[in-house]
Amino acid sequence: MNIHFIAIGGSAMHNLAIALSRKNYQVSGSDDAIFEPSLTRLKSQGLLPEKYGWDANNIHSNLDAVILGMHAHADNPELAKAKELNIPIYSYPEFLYHQSQHKTRVVIAGSHGKTTITSMILHVMRSAGKSLDYMVGAQLEGYDCMVNLSEENEFMLLEGDEYLSSSIDRKSKFLHYKPTIALLSGIAWDHINVFPTFESYIQPFQDFVNSITPGGVLVYNEEDEELKKIVEGAQVYFRKIPYTTPTHTIKRGKTYLITSSGELPLEIFGKHNLQNLEGARLICQQMGVQEDEFYEAMMSFRGASKRMERVLLQDVAIVYKDFAHAPSKVKACVQAFTHQFEEIPTIGLLELHTYSSLNPEFLTQYKHTLDGLNEAIVFYSEEALRIKRLDPISAEFIKQCFGRDDIKIFTSAESISAYWHSLSKVNKAILFMSSGNFGGLDLGI
Repeated sequence: MNIHFIAIGGSAMHNLAIALSRKNYQVSGSDDAIFEPSLTRLKSQGLLPEKYGWDANNIHSNLDAVILGMHAHADNPELAKAKELNIPIYSYPEFLYHQSQHKTRVVIAGSHGKTTITSMILHVMRSAGKSLDYMVGAQLEGYDCMVNLSEENEFMLLEGDEYLSSSIDRKSKFLHYKPTIALLSGIAWDHINVFPTFESYIQPFQDFVNSITPGGVLVYNEEDEELKKIVEGAQVYFRKIPYTTPTHTIKRGKTYLITSSGELPLEIFGKHNLQNLEGARLICQQMGVQEDEFYEAMMSFRGASKRMERVLLQDVAIVYKDFAHAPSKVKACVQAFTHQFEEIPTIGLLELHTYSSLNPEFLTQYKHTLDGLNEAIVFYSEEALRIKRLDPISAEFIKQCFGRDDIKIFTSAESISAYWHSLSKVNKAILFMSSGNFGGLDLGI
């Protein structure tokens, strides 16, 4: 097939382009800007566009399909030309379904934990020597491409995102997949720019549950009350497998899982990660992996990139980074971190980086999420507020929203950098939480 990608530089789009190229598809693409790591990866595969920008001449009658990325606007000239020529146009989740409609689709969804659970499953399947197709939204260590497509594999593992598919396909991505086996880790309001109310955010998850293939399987976290209600209200028949936090203990800063074979030492920690592990175990069971095989593999699982990722510094005892930015994720990370390292002082640095987290109406959702930390620090860029055309936020309002008067607040890259380098780090446990980079802060790694 001859496929053209509009906005090929996206994190998911460029991986799909590479995967199709490896299947010997003819792949071309365009974008108005491409950044790392997409740039180097596309270049190494001979898929980097010769120049940036949109050109209707890229679209011609020899194309079998066009895949439209979320970054491309509805008035894109290449999109208009594809419509004019009646070339089939897909969003990337729609095309992934097209590639996997004859496979057993395993979809991992939820407001939080889906990347970690997906990476746990991949880690176990690789350890067990089982090959499968997959799509993961984040770069994982040991993989040069986060999409794998084949003709022979039985399973297709998909990280299911509730965000919109493209500028002309306003359906949540995971609603395209029609899973045979699904997992839901929990529901916590996010993406306020698309889902302005909690009710509007819940609706796609209700639709997702009802999209499960009749007779299929749903593994779900029954400790999440909102999720439990949705599962109980499902309108289609499927097998329901609930899970809860597995029994565990912490000894000298290390977490051990209590199993029928004894205590199992883990590299990961925190209630949310243990829930993720239990969900992954039940999914792997559905994919033919025995419990002992699962546990053996999980002993060497160190976590997904930027998900409670340990950073080693020369002058500090413990530093971790996490992708956490939504309120529920921040709260879960802080609780796990302070519980794991309760014997030494803990410092948490949170960057408010997304549209939602910089929205005054949404900021109130962060109440008490930083409680338990000995020192809480919030960073946001006043320049980012101007770029996003949002109103200024006062330090007092931030303190009010978080429910802590002692929060230290920084609003420029220079000020957070100066504080970090002046901070005494010896014998402290420090947690960075952000989907950004703290204004380019150099940790001194």
